[in-house]
Amino acid sequence: MKNNLILFIVLFWATSSFAQEADTTWKMDGILGLNGSQVSLTNWAAGGEKSLSTTALLEYNANYAKVKSRWNNNLSMAYGSQVQGEKEARKSDDKFELTSKFGYNTKVDEWFYAALFSMKTQITEGFKYDENDVPTKISDMFAPAYFVYSLGMDYSPNKILSVYISPLTGKTTVVTSPLLIEKGVYGLEAGDKSLSELGGFMKIEVKANLMKNITIQSKIELFSSYTEQPENIDVNWDLLISMKVNKYITTNITTNLIYDDDIDITDKDGNVGPRIQFKEVLSVGFAYKF
Repeated sequence: MKNNLILFIVLFWATSSFAQEADTTWKMDGILGLNGSQVSLTNWAAGGEKSLSTTALLEYNANYAKVKSRWNNNLSMAYGSQVQGEKEARKSDDKFELTSKFGYNTKVDEWFYAALFSMKTQITEGFKYDENDVPTKISDMFAPAYFVYSLGMDYSPNKILSVYISPLTGKTTVVTSPLLIEKGVYGLEAGDKSLSELGGFMKIEVKANLMKNITIQSKIELFSSYTEQPENIDVNWDLLISMKVNKYITTNITTNLIYDDDIDITDKDGNVGPRIQFKEVLSVGFAYKF
């Protein structure tokens, strides 16, 4: 059911976007990449383990602009898998994010009345491994999933910068896995399937060409709940730097920084509590920019 739903969202969104390609008011662009690395050792005196890793990513934008209206849509997906030594394959990256923002120009050129919707989840289940490599399930598709829906103002002076500010934003955290529902994770009480919050939201986006063959995309989202400790601001910051070697070969650096006061993490000393999460992926491989 969940796989069919997420596939339907992707196909519907992509199909409706491509259907408008003949209209000059629509502009589509994106990056499709497949990267990998391998280490093979035979009688290697210095030691080490063989490994194989692959990562696929997709960044796709479909943007509409006509007279006073703007409608920006973005699909961001990534999935990575790694095999090390004799261990089974484990995922190293997993991301599915869909965002849609509509704006209508005010009397001031750079400002727009705006409405925004976004959904974030992952594609496959995730596990945490103990010292004996015994897996414990900690996540799955739509476990969690984060939905944001808001009304606000968007400052967009050019194609490089967008600053969206909303004093009226709803955020819903959903967990659909029966196992995780029973445990009570991601800010939910045991037995609850969802958590809804009302708060303030800000999103800053930058997309620019630093040099002829270097593109940067940066996005930071800030959310503060009005009812649950508003001083604890949720942070989600994504960064993608794409460096083009030639027509099809690129080097990509992706980072993701997250802080969510509702997510408890156990550190190496056994202490449990909210912490800064950080992920960095450096990859070289095939990429097609369109």
